[in-house]
Amino acid sequence: MINRENFKKLNKEIEKYAEKRDELIKQGRDVVGLSKKIIYSIHRDDFKQAERYIKDIKKQINQLKAIVKKDPKLGIGSYRVAIQEYVEAVCYYSVLKNKKLPTNEELEVDGELYLLGVCDLTGELARNAYNKAIKGESEKVEEIKDFVEDLYNELMQFAFRSGELRKKFDQIKYDLKRIEQLVFDLKIKK
Repeated sequence: MINRENFKKLNKEIEKYAEKRDELIKQGRDVVGLSKKIIYSIHRDDFKQAERYIKDIKKQINQLKAIVKKDPKLGIGSYRVAIQEYVEAVCYYSVLKNKKLPTNEELEVDGELYLLGVCDLTGELARNAYNKAIKGESEKVEEIKDFVEDLYNELMQFAFRSGELRKKFDQIKYDLKRIEQLVFDLKIKK
């Protein structure tokens, strides 16, 4: 009445999927950890260390993509978070070091995940602006403000109706206001 061979086969499939998922979660955590290390290195103005971490994170990202390519069902959860964190960290580095925001094509990531990562970027830029203000580097604060303002204006063209992207986009507005207030305060002190 019950096809036991079919159930054995299904059990093996589920176990195999769980193993892949566990591997993806572990590697996703590694990517998130490296992303934080890149960002903290940049906060300390240690761009050489950030570059070393970027080489490592790119290898990790390629491994994650390979796992998801074999089983697209794994392209949720940890994978999405890892890609967003990767985008945020690499963009943070590039904007401050090269004065250029890489495209999603250059980073070889999905457009939605790219936008989610880019939206998170402004929080780190706001933090960097405050660090630069403390060091008396008001021209750097102005550059950050100009970049965040340009990014906000570009993203205003999108129709983010609801969900995660809308929430993160709204956060850019608050980050921009904080940076604008900082620029204002620095000008008043002059």
